[in-house]
Amino acid sequence: MMSGLNTMYTIWLREIWRFIRERERIVGMIGQPLLYLLIIGRGISATMGIRGAPAGLDYVTFMYPGIVGMSILFTSVFSAVSVIWDREFGFLKEVLVAPVPRWAVALGKALGGATVTTLQTVILLVLAPFAGIRLTLGGVAEMLAMAFLLSLALTSFGLAIASRMTSMQGFQMFMNFLIMPLFFLSGAMFPLTDRVPAWMRALMHFDPLTYGVDALRHALYSGPVLEVMRAAQLVRFNLWTDVAVLAGLSLVLAAVGTMAFSRAS
Repeated sequence: MMSGLNTMYTIWLREIWRFIRERERIVGMIGQPLLYLLIIGRGISATMGIRGAPAGLDYVTFMYPGIVGMSILFTSVFSAVSVIWDREFGFLKEVLVAPVPRWAVALGKALGGATVTTLQTVILLVLAPFAGIRLTLGGVAEMLAMAFLLSLALTSFGLAIASRMTSMQGFQMFMNFLIMPLFFLSGAMFPLTDRVPAWMRALMHFDPLTYGVDALRHALYSGPVLEVMRAAQLVRFNLWTDVAVLAGLSLVLAAVGTMAFSRAS
């Protein structure tokens, strides 16, 4: 058991150091959400807004948690690409033949990816006041907890896919095919209201990221603002429903990712 915990900690620490040393990656992780907020968010807010939204609630306020969710989705899934890098450079082979449990390596990678994504969320929260979002200490703590839970599920999902892939190009093409529908149907860009077509509403209910974005809105907003958003159907589910879905998804996907990695050759 101690060997497994030590392995998990070593792999987790390696993922953190790799993130800190890759400055270009940090710039890209911050730059993409900022572009969405400054260009798409401000553009739509100034010209169209949200149909049926109450006065004083602009599109950027609605969109901000969705952009954080998008950032968590992309960073978490693509953090699993390190498995393919490690395979190409021979590091994975050394790990797999080492006398350490494979489940510990898989969990270390999943926890490392989730921690990196949570650190990125901290950076995005620092920028929140520039988007006109007011933060509270409790809201920040809830948001980071939701971000970690969502990221753990998504990183495990990426790990399960990467364990079956042999090339970087194949992984990126396949994941782009999967994650773009997840993002567009998550309620990040437009709300899950009764005005959405029935077939799309059904797909949005099946999209796990929908519950993640909804949980982030619960965490970020409270009091009268949250009630206004709930009345306008901009916050769709109960917080505990979101947490239950995310927790269940994290457990299932962590198990799937660990099994897939354990069978990797």
